[in-house]
Amino acid sequence: MEGYNTYTGEGMNGTSKLMDFLDEPVPGVGTYEDFNTIDWVREKSKDRDRHREIASKSKESTWALIQSVSDAFSGWLLMLLIGLMAGALAGGIDISAHWMTDLKDGVCLNGFWFNHEHCCWTSNETTFMERDKCPQWKSWAELIIGHSEGAFAYITNYLMYVSWALLFAFLAVSLVRAFAPYACGSGISEIKTILSGFIIRGYLGKWTLIIKTITLVLAVSSGLSLGKEGPLVHVACCCGNILCHLFTKYRKNEAKRREVLSAAAAVGVSVAFGAPIGGVLFSLEEVSYYFPLKTLWRSFFAALVAAFTLRSINPFGNSKLVLFYVEFHSPWHLLELIPFILLGIFGGLWGAFFIRTNIAWCRRRKTTKLGHYPVLEVLVVTAVTAILAFPNDYTRISTSELISELFNDCGLLDSSKLCDYINLNSSKSSNELPDRPANSNVYTAMWQLALALIFKVLITIVTFGMKVPSGLFIPSMAVGAITGRLLGVGMEQLAYYHHDWVIFKGWCTPGADCITPGLYAMVGAAACLGGVTRMTVSLVVIMFELTGGLEYIVPLMAAAMTSKWVADAIGREGIYEAHIRLNGYPFLEAKEEFGHKTLAMDVMRPRRSDPPLTVLTQDHMTVEDVETLISETTYSGFPVVVSHESQRLVGFVLRRDLVISIENARKRQDGIVSTSHIYFTEYMPPQPSTSPAQLKLRSIMDLSPFTVTDHTPMEIVVDIFRKLGLRQCLVTHNGRLLGIITKKDILKHMAQMANRDPDSILFN
Repeated sequence: MEGYNTYTGEGMNGTSKLMDFLDEPVPGVGTYEDFNTIDWVREKSKDRDRHREIASKSKESTWALIQSVSDAFSGWLLMLLIGLMAGALAGGIDISAHWMTDLKDGVCLNGFWFNHEHCCWTSNETTFMERDKCPQWKSWAELIIGHSEGAFAYITNYLMYVSWALLFAFLAVSLVRAFAPYACGSGISEIKTILSGFIIRGYLGKWTLIIKTITLVLAVSSGLSLGKEGPLVHVACCCGNILCHLFTKYRKNEAKRREVLSAAAAVGVSVAFGAPIGGVLFSLEEVSYYFPLKTLWRSFFAALVAAFTLRSINPFGNSKLVLFYVEFHSPWHLLELIPFILLGIFGGLWGAFFIRTNIAWCRRRKTTKLGHYPVLEVLVVTAVTAILAFPNDYTRISTSELISELFNDCGLLDSSKLCDYINLNSSKSSNELPDRPANSNVYTAMWQLALALIFKVLITIVTFGMKVPSGLFIPSMAVGAITGRLLGVGMEQLAYYHHDWVIFKGWCTPGADCITPGLYAMVGAAACLGGVTRMTVSLVVIMFELTGGLEYIVPLMAAAMTSKWVADAIGREGIYEAHIRLNGYPFLEAKEEFGHKTLAMDVMRPRRSDPPLTVLTQDHMTVEDVETLISETTYSGFPVVVSHESQRLVGFVLRRDLVISIENARKRQDGIVSTSHIYFTEYMPPQPSTSPAQLKLRSIMDLSPFTVTDHTPMEIVVDIFRKLGLRQCLVTHNGRLLGIITKKDILKHMAQMANRDPDSILFN
């Protein structure tokens, strides 16, 4: 049974101090145990009281006024610090991952700390056509056997590639296991749950931050099919949580801290994609549970600071915030909406397929012996990934570089196989290249991309959810970008050879630049990411900020909406909600409708066959009675009634507060023994001088617990729990206490109604 938590200081219970026998508050009262839900109503009330106190004092003296101003400014200062810290960490992660990814292929002789690109930038012998080749960069075959051609050199490079990948993966999984088990996975599912009011101690702690930052670089560099974007949200939230401890206002109030974490989630996406506005919308649409207007402004400010910090670090050396920044030069035509919608349908189908298969695999990992060998699983998946990835040019490079190449709009100077068209007229400028017939290299690239697509689809299913930091944004975008590029090149060649067909007539003349395959890749990437995460508005804004192409918002919107509709038709849950349910976290999904006609009396406990409800009386119990009750039950809180006969409700007391208060009273107040009476009333009756000292605990009692009648429809109860963030609600009939409904009871009831296992809800 869940209980309300109380707070230190003054508030809903009048102006009495927390413990009547003490001048100062008791440490620990008003805090929460691990795997418990916070009480939003009480936390917000506590903050309102604090505000009133500061406002009233600020009129009394100049010092109090300065304190009031600094209190108001502390939120903005905190956002500034989070933006700076997250931006700096993201820049470091980007630079390190880029260098370590290139380390699998070779090393720079000028300085081993240079990645391939920077090594060749400083070289005088680099030509524009072969800008990735320079004498300073040596492949492992050149270093070990002295030459880079032939079968032996290929095998040497192959073995070194696989060895580095296994080393990075082994280090990543070992560090996670040894120091911070919470650093694995994406982290967004858990952050959604934490933002809804759940407490997972250590999930946003300093060890998790340090290990997640290091292992994220290792996991990305190992070549596994995962991204750093989801984990960067976790890293930013860790920064937010740690920096909250610098400010009393946020350290002591769980609801205020969750407002900061909502802003930190926006910062995570801002530095992951270089998309500050998309980050704010992502936090609002996908992650946050409670998002007041004030948090919107602060999120915007923090995301801006983070993006500015990342831009100052310039991790990609191109003065851009992201690796795949592109600009398309030709407009799209209305008829192209048909292939864009087809990409949306593919994205929705892929999203639904991925969620089903990934959850089935993760459930297998949890319930079979597979879950007992996380290190072996990571090493096997890494070995398979590296062995299959090396022979194919498009899987050997990092996924971010692959997406960058697929988004690329081919110009005259591009040396990529994807841009190897037969150039019939080279007099035009590179920005206005007409559609041209594809050369043999383009067809080779198409085959390699088709194989890369099958490989990415299958390997991502088993990779996401392993015991290393793993994001889903980049692998999902890669699947969509490959599909989009294949469709784009197909459409381009169709338009070139059949420009007299009805669908191309009138807008696609010979020698014109009609189709942009890179745009199809971008739309496909958005569709697949939308299918997996069910993002819509934030997804379109992120993609627009990535590419800077304002005129392509309509194709992106069409693909994102189609993708969401198709995926929702197959299964309502996005990947993060599915993982929340798999892990049994107590999360009330705002998107899920409750359409059943049950009443509060059908869900409340105790049921008809159960023993009566465990309650405390306001003035008839001794310390020993209460301690016995606490030791014999596991409930999180107890209703307080006038007497067992009347069952008229007085208030609600949390178990944790009771235990701490009684222990403290025994230590610090003279005469408190097992036979001492406990009172929850305002006045204590006079006692004979021979009787033991009394203990008054009215101030730890919540005098206004939420109540509903036994005939309240459950859809209203569920709405109250969602919108107010309640932990529990008491059920009455004509003023008499009948039972209690907790958040866990509601989740179990909803699971039963949906024919799911109600015992999968693990925590209080």
